[in-house]
Amino acid sequence: MQQVSCGTLVINSQRQVLLCHVTGTASWDIPKGLLDAGETPLQAARRELLEEAGLDFDGGRFDDLGEFSYRPDKRLHLFKVEVGDALCSLDHLRCTSFFPHHRTGEPTPEADGFRWAAREELSSLCWPRMASRLLSIEW
Repeated sequence: MQQVSCGTLVINSQRQVLLCHVTGTASWDIPKGLLDAGETPLQAARRELLEEAGLDFDGGRFDDLGEFSYRPDKRLHLFKVEVGDALCSLDHLRCTSFFPHHRTGEPTPEADGFRWAAREELSSLCWPRMASRLLSIEW
């Protein structure tokens, strides 16, 4: 059975998507992560958004975009939240989800930066598979 990763496209009034910089890589990604046992896709997407960016929106604001093929071993369930001009500054965003650093073992945040990105920037910012998936859907 394929794993399911749940993520949220946070969209501003300029139709840009919020991206998190993946610590230790050159890539950016949407806030997303694996569905835990007993969670609904919406619960997982909300949890990941809170853990990876510090954002918590009412569940009613999430538009279910559906589940998509992503990798041979994983599917991707996406949601969208429209924030308009409410997130002009991203300075307050924080990642509270950590992994052990590959050399030191020290707790390291999964994301270490945040930015808005237009559709035309995704191919140069995100991993090819994610860029392709995001560019294949309307948001």
